[in-house]
Amino acid sequence: MAVEVVYRSSRDLERLFMDKAEADRHDKMLELAELLTEVLQKAVPSLNEAQGEELGIYMAKNRDIFAKAFKNQPDALSELSEPAAE
Repeated sequence: MAVEVVYRSSRDLERLFMDKAEADRHDKMLELAELLTEVLQKAVPSLNEAQGEELGIYMAKNRDIFAKAFKNQPDALSELSEPAAE
């Protein structure tokens, strides 16, 4: 019988990871998404909870692209409108 070590995200109990670093990155992304959701909902009160959460996760998953755009490289956002490579 083989023993496998798996890691569970503390913020997403359904997801399991084979690598601790990957689980940590996922947790940090979800933490950022949660904070972004709060900020977005305060800025746009008409945003419902599901929309705010979806936007927060989207922005957190694409944080590097948004960071470039906020650092005077607005063309970086064009990467988000390109179809994802399958």
